[in-house]
Amino acid sequence: MPNLTVLLAPATTKQPGGNPFAPDMFDYRTSGTFNYFDELNPERRALIDDLQKVIQDEDATAETFELEGYELEEFVEVNSEIYDAPLMSALDRYSPGIMYAAMDFANLPTGAQRRLLENGVIISGLFGLLRPDDLIPNYRLGMDVDFGEIGPVTDYWRPQISPLLNENLKDRWVWDLLPEVNRSAWTDEHTYEARVEVTFLEDGDEVTGPDLEVQRGQLVNFIVRETAEDLEELREWEHPDDFVWDEDASTFDDETKTWNLVMAKG
Repeated sequence: MPNLTVLLAPATTKQPGGNPFAPDMFDYRTSGTFNYFDELNPERRALIDDLQKVIQDEDATAETFELEGYELEEFVEVNSEIYDAPLMSALDRYSPGIMYAAMDFANLPTGAQRRLLENGVIISGLFGLLRPDDLIPNYRLGMDVDFGEIGPVTDYWRPQISPLLNENLKDRWVWDLLPEVNRSAWTDEHTYEARVEVTFLEDGDEVTGPDLEVQRGQLVNFIVRETAEDLEELREWEHPDDFVWDEDASTFDDETKTWNLVMAKG
């Protein structure tokens, strides 16, 4: 088994629908489950219950989550139906997202697909930790909100997911592709062999927004294709957008065992 983990955020845009007859492999509804992080089920249910209480008041929901019009209606409708909604894998649910589309999962070799499913970990605002093949409903909730009795979602999840994640990452090579808000829900005890954060620079400027999501997705595709358990594979990578590893600009922090990897273009 590869000694690597890829840390990912969910996609804001989600695929609706699902299979109403899918087995509850990700089963936050009953005591039986085959989910990888089933220890979190009580916390998941408590968060969902509090969210559903809050959204009964549409005016309060609009103010708390800064939504209006169609976005507000969809938020309330989708989150009201969570317990009865059809399920699909997290990877499929997030497939409309820019990063997930750029991964091009469908066209990966079978072995690379398996590596992503087995070695990807998603830090989710609603579910805490997920594997890409966990079955989940459609929902709307980011990590950057504060509501009801739950309070800040990052603070709610931090004591719950940190022990599990630190144990899961022990002695592994970690590709950390998280935005800061998702990373802030994790108290990092540096249990891994090394962790890699990646900065993309184009003409000296940091790539951000949707363009950054594209680059993260293409990097995930490379990681699982090549089973990248160190940085050496990057030397031979023919990046689709011509970014290359800038070794002089990249740094390593011995205390935290963290690489700040710079991929540059132009």
